[in-house]
Amino acid sequence: MAIRRLCLLILVAITALCVESKYRVYNTSQGIVQGKLNVHMVAHSHDDVGWLKTIDQYYVGSNNSIQVACVQNVLDSLIPALLADKNRKFIYVEQAFFQRWWDEQSEVVQNTVKQLVSSGQLEFINGGMCMHDEAAPHYIDMIDQTTLGHRFIKEEFNVTPRIGWQIDPFGHSAVQAYLLGAEVGFDSLFLGRTDYQDLAKRKIEKRLEFVWQGSKSLGSSAQIFSGAFPRTYEPPSGFYFEVGDDSPVVQDNINLFDYNVEERVNDFVAAALAQANITRTNHIMWTMGTDFKYQYAHTWYRNMDKLIHYVNQDGRVNALYSTPTIYTDAKYAEHLSWPLKTDDFFPYADRINAYWTGYFTSRPGLKGYVRLMSGYYLAARQLEFFRGRSEKGPTTDSLGDALAIAQHHDAVSGTSKQHVANDYAKRLFIGYKEAEELVAASLACLVDSGLKSGCRSSVTKFQQCPLLNITYCPATEVDLSLGKKLVVVVYNSLGWKRDDVVKIPMIHDNVTVQDSSGREIESQLLPLADVSLGIRDFYATAYVGKSPSVTPRYWLAFTASVPPLGFSTYVISTAKGAAATFVTQTSYKSTGSENGTIEVGPGNLKLIYSANEGKLTQYVNTKSSVKASIEQSYSYYSAYDGSQDRQYFQASGAYVFRPNGTFPIASEGQIPFTVLRGPIFDEVHQTINSWIHQITRVYKEKEHIEVEFTVGPIPIDDGIGKEIATQVTTAIKSNKTFYTDASGRDFLKRIRDYRADWDLEVNQPVAGNYYPINLGMYIKDDSEEFSILVDRSVGGSSLVDGQLELMLHRRLLHDDGRGVAEALNETVCVHNKCSGLTAQGKFYLRIDPLGEGAKWRRSFGQEIYSPFLLAVTEQDTNFQVPVFNGMEPSYSLPDNVAMITLQELEDGKVLLRLAHLYEVGEDKDLSVLASVELKKLFPGKKISKVTEMSLSANQEREEMIKKRLVWKVEGSQNDASKVLRGGPVDPRSNALRLFACSS
Repeated sequence: MAIRRLCLLILVAITALCVESKYRVYNTSQGIVQGKLNVHMVAHSHDDVGWLKTIDQYYVGSNNSIQVACVQNVLDSLIPALLADKNRKFIYVEQAFFQRWWDEQSEVVQNTVKQLVSSGQLEFINGGMCMHDEAAPHYIDMIDQTTLGHRFIKEEFNVTPRIGWQIDPFGHSAVQAYLLGAEVGFDSLFLGRTDYQDLAKRKIEKRLEFVWQGSKSLGSSAQIFSGAFPRTYEPPSGFYFEVGDDSPVVQDNINLFDYNVEERVNDFVAAALAQANITRTNHIMWTMGTDFKYQYAHTWYRNMDKLIHYVNQDGRVNALYSTPTIYTDAKYAEHLSWPLKTDDFFPYADRINAYWTGYFTSRPGLKGYVRLMSGYYLAARQLEFFRGRSEKGPTTDSLGDALAIAQHHDAVSGTSKQHVANDYAKRLFIGYKEAEELVAASLACLVDSGLKSGCRSSVTKFQQCPLLNITYCPATEVDLSLGKKLVVVVYNSLGWKRDDVVKIPMIHDNVTVQDSSGREIESQLLPLADVSLGIRDFYATAYVGKSPSVTPRYWLAFTASVPPLGFSTYVISTAKGAAATFVTQTSYKSTGSENGTIEVGPGNLKLIYSANEGKLTQYVNTKSSVKASIEQSYSYYSAYDGSQDRQYFQASGAYVFRPNGTFPIASEGQIPFTVLRGPIFDEVHQTINSWIHQITRVYKEKEHIEVEFTVGPIPIDDGIGKEIATQVTTAIKSNKTFYTDASGRDFLKRIRDYRADWDLEVNQPVAGNYYPINLGMYIKDDSEEFSILVDRSVGGSSLVDGQLELMLHRRLLHDDGRGVAEALNETVCVHNKCSGLTAQGKFYLRIDPLGEGAKWRRSFGQEIYSPFLLAVTEQDTNFQVPVFNGMEPSYSLPDNVAMITLQELEDGKVLLRLAHLYEVGEDKDLSVLASVELKKLFPGKKISKVTEMSLSANQEREEMIKKRLVWKVEGSQNDASKVLRGGPVDPRSNALRLFACSS
């Protein structure tokens, strides 16, 4: 009888399972359970804004022979999947994709999405147009692209993102923590990539999560809770559920083979406990997704529903649908104190011999173009404000969108496929063309009307010179012999008066330059170098599609003096009296036997060259009393091809820098160098070899060296990729210590072969000591400091005491195995003739007495970022030559304050950002409180209201500070009151105070 009863019970159980297997309702409603390990399952898709395919190809799902990825499918399938269960959640990041999708949706779908956002099922994380890189972008670009995304989310959904989600950049900047984290209102910041040695130690010590204090100036007032994932941004092994993934699905139908609920639950619990062993508190996060996942969202949610249901029935751990916001609040509720991090996460290596420091320099042409367009965008928005924004166009919006996309961590980083890099450049050019039209119209308006009667239909037509870097400017290459005049408007986007040299190509030599009062000003003519003409002809044909119709013979140079936020006008015409001064030209041939020295420089700064070798030997500044030895050299790193690396086959590539030897580049034979002397500046022309040329300039009114380099095409006939670097050596006793900028803002202390957070195992003494350079770097000792500033992001280091090194160009023949599947071998083709890319750019050198270098780094750094904007028109009649002041003529911004945004928004409001340029203690005179009088910034306009906003302008700053979480730090009193910040706007005088990095 007992046996029969047992059989009956088994039969009943099996019958029940058979019935339920037809349709089962899974319980996914579980929230956080106290006392249990809570596994926060965060559904996400990491959607690169261009990488192997262009942004548009990724969106529509074309070009699938490269990669099967369609973001449109992700978002299309996501909405019904979320609607199917109110407990399901999803986070989305890249607004460049989401906005494309949003514009295509019906009002019904848009309203549905708004309800999902309002309920918390769909949450916007990070919120920028892209997930920007953190090594190559300038901080202004990082702010701008984040602002575009944040304002859209605020306008459409009335929400403000709370979480930073930088899960794929290849190293992390301290500026990301405080400026693009705390100062945009984030409560936490999550990172996907940290150095493998650092990560291993953090796991052991349970320091994967910490409080990051990225600014010594703002201290604890701008710190943020941060977390590094143990597996970048992937799910645990075995829990990938995209169609085609090989992880076992949760098969709970007992009528089918491969029933595995118990096995899958055990796998889940084991993976959860393993992660809990390296994490503090009873909360862990699982990033359930990776690149371009959820193209059929139901496959993920079907399996996650089952996991949550069965794992919670099992009871050993608690599983729930979650978001980083829910996870952050849960961590905060634990009231723990967390480890403190104060520097950054550069350089990054994912394993031995694999430092991702090559991308600091990869695609130098694209990096230079992005930086050029960034400065132009800043100026164009100012001029758009002065003229008045018109919704009919043209506007700066297209350029802003293109620049935002270009900040992506596979864009300006140089780590995309070639056709994608071309797409980024094309978008920048399209954006530039509309902004160029806006700038020309704005300047014509200001010239013709002076804003006295508003902008009427302007008669003046201005042209600009976007290819001036290759000596190509058709607007100035005109025949002036028939009495025509060339009018050059020089606009200064800086907030202080500026004197700088303007250089334009000319076809005539008998010319003179007059300022706005009709006074002839000093100018000089220099012959164009043969190498410059060769580059001009080849690249102008490549860019414009046809060969230049004329060939200029000279550079015309003169000093323009321009008011802050204004322009001055200069007239160039055929000389009737005194003409521009021809430079004197002397050539020297390196013989190795001639003794003596050659002195170069018309002002306080003199450079001394050895006559027998043509090498720079001394730097003498009579004003600062600095007299120092200095040498410059070039070398190349032979790129490792990975063939002898039996474990990883690690080659040097777009991401990774792995040198296989260093080789000096010596002059080839008795190569002459030429000195050109003029009243405004001197030049030294040097041919290093057949593919490296250099011009060194010393200005009469400046106290720094300007070096213009031309590198390429890098030869690869020997089958070896090469990475070209230049070294500048001084006698400074730097003791392994140097300083590099963080995203153009703060300077961080670096020590060769050292990391503050762990005992570094040195396996790559060159690549492992390279850092990203956006603004510059410097070394110092007890008496002097030596600085280098750059015109674009590059990689740099100090591998020898007293020496600074920049990597200028890379041409490689092997892929480094990080996914791009393409060698970094850029070529340019004209008429079926292809050659390697020639990189052209500038860097700047200066030696100062100890403590005096910051003034130059900060002030001149702004001039590099915001060069003069030139516009040219021809006139054959008398032309009214105006000067325009955008602010009150007697006023300028303080020396320690820069205007980084002046933009009229769509609603007629004006977005103004001011940045204090100096860190606390950086300069004895300028690291102090600064006051800005807003009324004088906007003369003739009534300021009706001033509202201080978060950095991304999506919420009032006062409210942001009130609701931001304040985290405890181990061993700290967390006293934010000691940090000196600027105060609110004075309502009586409309004065604004700033201090040290506040914006």
